[in-house]
Amino acid sequence: MRLNTLHDLVQKKAASTDSDRTAVSFDTCTASGVLTLSYKELLAASNELTNLLRGFSLHNEHLIGLFCYPEVNLPVWVLGILQLPSPYLPLNPEAPSTHTVRIIHQCKLTNCVVQNELVQEFQAHVSSHFALEICSQWPAQNLTLVRIHRKPSPEPHDNRDMKSESKAAQRARSSLVKTSTSITDDPDSLAYVLCTSGTTGQPKIVRVPHCCIVPNIMHLRDLFGVTADDVVFLASPLTFDPSVVEMFLALCSGAQLLIVPPAIKRMPGRLARVLFHQHKTTILQATPTLLGRFGRRVLQQEVMSADSSLRILALGGEACPSPAVLRSWRQEGNRTCIFNLYGTTEVSCWATYHTVTEADLLQSSTDSVPLGEPLMGTRLEVRDGEGQMVSEGEGQIFIGGQDRVCLLDEEETVVPGTMRPTGDWVTVQGAQLFYLGRKDHLVKRHGQQLHLDSVQQAVENLTEVEACAVALCEGDKLVAFIVPSPVHAAPGAASSNAHSIGFDSDGGGGGDGDGRGSSSVGLKRGIQRRLSHLLPSHAIPDCLVLLPSLPLTSHGKVALGELKEVYKRYRERLGSHKDRLSADTLKERLLILWKEALGLPEDVSVEAGANFLLSGGDSLQALRFCDSISVATGTSSAGLLEVVLDGSYADILRHVTMAPFPKELELEAQVALKRRYDDDDDAAATVAAGAHSPVPPKRPIEDPSMTGTSTRPVGVVAVAADSGIGGHVVRRAGEVLRIGGRSHATESKGLNGNEGGGRSPKNSQTKKSLTPKLNPQTAILNTTLKDNDNLQSSHIFRPSMKTKDLIVPTAVAETSHLATTVKDNDNPQPSHISTPFMNTAVSDSQEGTTTTSMTTVPQLSLRVRWSSDTGRCVDASPVLLVETVPSGRSRATVFTGSHSHRLQALELTSGEVRWERVLGDRLESSAAVAVSACGTLVVVGCYDGLVYFLHADSGETWWTFETRNAVKSSPTVDPVSGLVIVGSHDAHVYALNPQEKSLVWKRHCGGGAVFSSPCLHPTLRLLYAATLQGHLLCLHPETGATVWTRSRGVPFFSSPRCSNGAVFIGSVDGNVCAFSHTGDMLWQCTTAGPVFSSPCLVPSSIPPTSNQTLVCGSHDGCVYSLSCADGSVRWKFQTGGKVYSSPFAFRPLHPGGHHYQTLVAVASTDGTVWVLNAEDGSVCASLSLPGELFSSPVVWGQTLVIGCRNDYVYCLELAEFGQGTVMDCSAQT
Repeated sequence: MRLNTLHDLVQKKAASTDSDRTAVSFDTCTASGVLTLSYKELLAASNELTNLLRGFSLHNEHLIGLFCYPEVNLPVWVLGILQLPSPYLPLNPEAPSTHTVRIIHQCKLTNCVVQNELVQEFQAHVSSHFALEICSQWPAQNLTLVRIHRKPSPEPHDNRDMKSESKAAQRARSSLVKTSTSITDDPDSLAYVLCTSGTTGQPKIVRVPHCCIVPNIMHLRDLFGVTADDVVFLASPLTFDPSVVEMFLALCSGAQLLIVPPAIKRMPGRLARVLFHQHKTTILQATPTLLGRFGRRVLQQEVMSADSSLRILALGGEACPSPAVLRSWRQEGNRTCIFNLYGTTEVSCWATYHTVTEADLLQSSTDSVPLGEPLMGTRLEVRDGEGQMVSEGEGQIFIGGQDRVCLLDEEETVVPGTMRPTGDWVTVQGAQLFYLGRKDHLVKRHGQQLHLDSVQQAVENLTEVEACAVALCEGDKLVAFIVPSPVHAAPGAASSNAHSIGFDSDGGGGGDGDGRGSSSVGLKRGIQRRLSHLLPSHAIPDCLVLLPSLPLTSHGKVALGELKEVYKRYRERLGSHKDRLSADTLKERLLILWKEALGLPEDVSVEAGANFLLSGGDSLQALRFCDSISVATGTSSAGLLEVVLDGSYADILRHVTMAPFPKELELEAQVALKRRYDDDDDAAATVAAGAHSPVPPKRPIEDPSMTGTSTRPVGVVAVAADSGIGGHVVRRAGEVLRIGGRSHATESKGLNGNEGGGRSPKNSQTKKSLTPKLNPQTAILNTTLKDNDNLQSSHIFRPSMKTKDLIVPTAVAETSHLATTVKDNDNPQPSHISTPFMNTAVSDSQEGTTTTSMTTVPQLSLRVRWSSDTGRCVDASPVLLVETVPSGRSRATVFTGSHSHRLQALELTSGEVRWERVLGDRLESSAAVAVSACGTLVVVGCYDGLVYFLHADSGETWWTFETRNAVKSSPTVDPVSGLVIVGSHDAHVYALNPQEKSLVWKRHCGGGAVFSSPCLHPTLRLLYAATLQGHLLCLHPETGATVWTRSRGVPFFSSPRCSNGAVFIGSVDGNVCAFSHTGDMLWQCTTAGPVFSSPCLVPSSIPPTSNQTLVCGSHDGCVYSLSCADGSVRWKFQTGGKVYSSPFAFRPLHPGGHHYQTLVAVASTDGTVWVLNAEDGSVCASLSLPGELFSSPVVWGQTLVIGCRNDYVYCLELAEFGQGTVMDCSAQT
């Protein structure tokens, strides 16, 4: 009897297999360990699910969606659906919601089973397009059955369109799973439905009958010699058809199917240990890219070592690596058998196989491995461009067979034996086929696959376009050559030469000044704006060229070669206009390019302070904008990308115009500079006297709901001079530094402890007297990292019930009686802090330590205690100076700067202004506090290129140091030498001696402005700095000597953070990276957006210290909790905006020194301040402020301080929710 279905294969094998044998193993890679199902349990659970589904009248005319992550029940879910019988449609929870909605629409999906913990996420994906009905929830299966109802279309013309369709098309739309009896007549019904990825062409819906895929499974089972002793790894996602082969290859052979969480698949080293050390995997099917990520060392020593457990390595999905590469992956003595598999999803799954022999591996005359022979039931043909069969030479490969036929998109019937074109070209040499690649328009751009035909189709679908051709010109410039539709064509375009009509470099149509320019510019701006809504960023053309017609070859095809020559001449022509430019014309052109790059309407005004990224741009749009500027000016401006990414519109204009008009701009700059310094000398006195100031005045707070705001005078408010003050400095990203008391101010003769104030701190006694007594738990939150084999699985928390001031979590996760040890008096409690709420923990005192058993996480509320008007946006992060004065009392001061040029010193408890200074330009740098013999100083960088040293008690200037460009980097203070270290946009890092008012050293960072703040490891004596050209430098803090440098080629806006084992930093390409202190890359974790946020280290609540984590934000709107050991995602939390700010970790304090579980404060650009549980990312509290938030929060006592873009600094009070009891959050570890 022939087995016709996938579930038949499993059921028959299970009947002849020991029912207690393990069928499925799911290694959670957490403390939960490995979850397993025996064959007996697998069949029982799948039968139960089938019966549950049948109870809702689901049968073989229904397509069942499956929205899930892989886990131990995955084969249960698949078999339960197949046994109805019904095909399953896998939906990827990580795919964009638009992708999921499109598949549901195309497949007319009406029923979907959803993993229980993903129900809310599924609703978020599709609820805007469909009405969802929760039919039933099955805890034993961890599934929820959801019925999908289509919402009525708001557009009445849709009905008319449906009526105009052919009857055949309407029948196809009515049921995508009903097909011709010649293909799917029972029992050869459909097995599954997939949507192709589109990497080899347009995405397609593929419906796969059992009769098409079963021969694949049976042949490969025999070919690989699979037995019950094998362990088969599920390497492919469920949405990729090789997953079907992997799953059923194991289950129809009585073997074991191994599943791991998706996060582990992204960690090559961890994955290798799980596969080959812990589970002794014997069969691995993977793409060459996935395998290559292991790295040559791991491949040789673990994957394909001499004693590797791996019997079978099947490579497919991409071109097979060359024999030389395969040789380099194998250790001498390795016996793994390698197969090259080839196939397409359209004829699911594999079509050919080739066993790579030792002779193949030793082959030096070719770089290719043959595609090999057809698999069971498969037929191959090679045809040339005319459709003729090829027996020798090049041609396109076609795949088919009597039963090897799938249905594509809306096909209702397919003739058995149909041969499908693949788009792949091969060369026929004797009896062998060798893969050449795709000869169509599939390219890789900005790291993403891009099909030029899809871009062309998107452009041609616009009403403004008559015809279009898309090509890559001059390397990687994506150019769309457009023939406008007659209605939109510029006047005179029809009679113009094709070589003279192009990008309107001067705002006119070819520069003729006849009025055509505004028409063509407006047309192209409209096209770019519409394409930005239709295409991903990497697919939007860099340039649009308008032509009266497309040039053709003698065969009637578009002459792409001639079009590229047109583009080349157009670039040369634009360069020739450079000398005719005026400053005004250049300003007009830049404004046009800005709006085009961002897709803004023509009538929108652009403020001088507008930032490209904050106006909606991204890094790829910035690259296109820079290229357009270079084309328009005819010059390539060094450092332009950095200015675009980090500067304002006015900064870009100045940068661009400085090259063509240096004398004019230099004169303006000198006049402005003189005026600025003349004004700055008396700035404080002018403000205090109430005289006219160019700085905008403060405004009263506009939101009446924000209570507790007091009106304060503007001016300098002096307090008593510093006198032996000690305490703490609290900065963004959870940095808490202890500063010395009276002895540090009085015992030091000079900054370095000698009479002459020498620069070389070599005397050990001097170091002892000058070094602040850093608390190792609070200073920089350092711990020692070790291998962490106890990873927690990834999950996402999303906020639900939102009130005006508080987002209440739907559930606050209970902790598992974690224990933590806290030293007494590590953080003295400020006197102004109210009594915390009652301790609910059970404690035991032992030799000065307190062990607390934590059973709950506090639910908090946030409310505004006070706010202070700064006059302009506050992007700088506040800094707190918590001082213990000689009387024993504590006082705390908030220092923060704003775009209004103001630096304010505010009393933390009341918000009263202690003093205020108006500096030379905008302040975005967060301040630092330095304590030395010259007193306590506040150090801050400014846009005017100066680093200001101000007395903390009065705001009076002690010293200013001038760099050669804006200073947006926040200074750091070396507690050993007392040096203040800061970066500048002039690409240097400076080490400054405030006592001697001198420069100790400066270091050029290899190119690129230094935006991020330097980070010092105080015990290892290593200093880290990063640049906007992607350089990460490790320097000696006392000499500036370079220890090592690493370059990633993408800008670093994020600031590095150190632990004892590594340095961590985020980058614009969306990665959070970890480097060892010797410069080796340890790991990287990829987010879905640029990372400007600086990592915040969170110490482990329980031993070992290798459980330490870091928290970081991303432009994708998520806050990520990552393992410091290997970068695995412990949890991520979705906010309502982008996350520029750096998180701040803290632990609320009980009376008597007992601590609650660690919390994390973070802000998102939608104006929300979040307080999250550091263990699982659940929401403890939230508050919405009336403005965007780019500033980072800092926490001390019961207060959280943050700057807002509505011009205010806010102090928020943390209290226990429902009781109003104020919490003590002074302890930051």
